Parts: sequence; C-alpha cells; structure tokens
Amino acid sequence: MTDFFPGFARRRIETSGATINLVTAGSGPPLLLLHGYPQTHLMWHKLAPRLAADFTVVVPDLRGYGDSSKPPAGPDNANYAKRALAQDQVETMASLGFERFAVAGHDRGARVTHRLLRDHPERIERAAVLDIVPTLYRFETIDQKAATSSYHWFFLIQPGGLPERLIGAEPEFFLRHMLRDPVVFEPEVFAEYLRCFRNPETIRATCDEYRAGATIDLVHDRADRGRRIATPLLMLWGQRSSQGSGYDVLGVWRDHAETVSGHAIDSGHFLPEEAPEETYRALRDFFAA
Repeated sequence: MTDFFPGFARRRIETSGATINLVTAGSGPPLLLLHGYPQTHLMWHKLAPRLAADFTVVVPDLRGYGDSSKPPAGPDNANYAKRALAQDQVETMASLGFERFAVAGHDRGARVTHRLLRDHPERIERAAVLDIVPTLYRFETIDQKAATSSYHWFFLIQPGGLPERLIGAEPEFFLRHMLRDPVVFEPEVFAEYLRCFRNPETIRATCDEYRAGATIDLVHDRADRGRRIATPLLMLWGQRSSQGSGYDVLGVWRDHAETVSGHAIDSGHFLPEEAPEETYRALRDFFAA
C-alpha cells in the first residue's frame, strides 16, 4: 500500500476493540484523515503526500474496512457504533504520541469525525467534515429525493444476511455502482478498492457499520441533541453530490456547532479524488490557520 503513498510508513496498531491498519508520514502538527464507504485509506492518496509537507499525516482504514480488523457486530451493533470507531482513532493517535490532533473525514469517516467531536472534544484541535449532514438530521428529514440517491442507507441495514448475500454475488458490479463514475479512479486504485471490498468479511462488517448508523448511533445522537460543538469546523461538499444539491449544508451544521465555515466544490461526492486540488487547498489553509 505504501506504493500509493511514497515515503509513508505502514503501521498496524492494536486498540481496545480492533487492529487498525494505517500509513503515516510527515512532520509538524498531527492530522488524521478518515475515509468513507465503500473505500479505504487509499481515497486520500492524492492529498496525503502533499499534506505531509506541512503536517504529520495519519491515514487509517476504519474498523471493518480495508485491512483493519472486522470484529463481530455485537449486541445492538455496538462494535460498529461511531463511538467505537472514534475510540479506535483516539487510541491509535495516542499510540503514535498524539494526545491532541486535527481531523478531516469524508462520508462515513466524517460521521466518525462528528462522534470524535462529541465524545472527545478535548482531543480535537480543528475538524473538517466532507460531504455530509448529521446522521440524525438526515434520518429525521429524509424525503423521496434523498432516499432515492442514498438507497443504500436502507438496503445495507436489512437483517438476515440479505445485503451481504446479494452484494457478495456481484461485488465488483456493486462497487462500480457505488463509486458512480469509475473513470475518476485510476485502474490500479479501483483494483485495490475491489481487493478489499470483495472480502466477505468486509461486506459483512460494512453492512454492520450502516446498521449501527440506523440504530445505536441514533441513540447516541439523540442524547447529544441541543449540545453545540465548540471546535472550529470546516464544511466542504460537492456541488453535484446528493448532499450539496439536497441541503443547506452550512445552515444545517450551524445548528449543531458554534464556528462553521466552508464552501461547495465543483465535484461529485468523492471530493478528494474528483477535485483533489481544490480540496487540498481548502484543507491546508484551514488546518494551517
């Protein structure tokens, strides 16, 4: 994997709940980069080497994804709650010597970032959240347009192994469909995503992560309702994504946080790969401030 991240070192770190695969390089303030579904840490390959010129960059696979471990879901899907995934990252960064750090998350990684800000605000210097609105807000306001564009939110949570069996029958077809525009992804990058995604345990674990998002995560989010985030936040979203076209992203987040800035980027959902230059500049400027 370090072939995609020249000069980076690969590490595997044991947390209290999982083994986290990551790459890291650079010097300067620590910056954690979290990926989304259905990808791995590889989604940051166009940005991480450049950010490593100014930051100590840490780029992990989330629990259940990539080459990180994939424990059973456990009661109430608790092992894939964003609280558990956030705890992985706190322990990972501490093991690397970082008690406080900045974080940028995309898609599911952005939801882990949101939980880091809720559960561990003393650890987070600044945070960038890419192409999401809060999970609870989305479930409580979803309409036909949003449900159609994000049908997988409801497909992946089905019980009894249904999504696992259907995806497992044609994992490459499903992955290409979820990535929407595979020409954006270099053949060798797509091949690496497919290597990880066709693993039956990855399919199962990522379904469990979505199940957690529709169950225990909502319990945690409701408990936090009305408590505003104090950490400075940057919001970036794709003009052509379902988030950017469906929500007043800044307005929604300003109901959840005290200091929010950001803007749309000429991109679809996968900002770090579809619009790497503009995404890089926005992140570098925000985290260097």
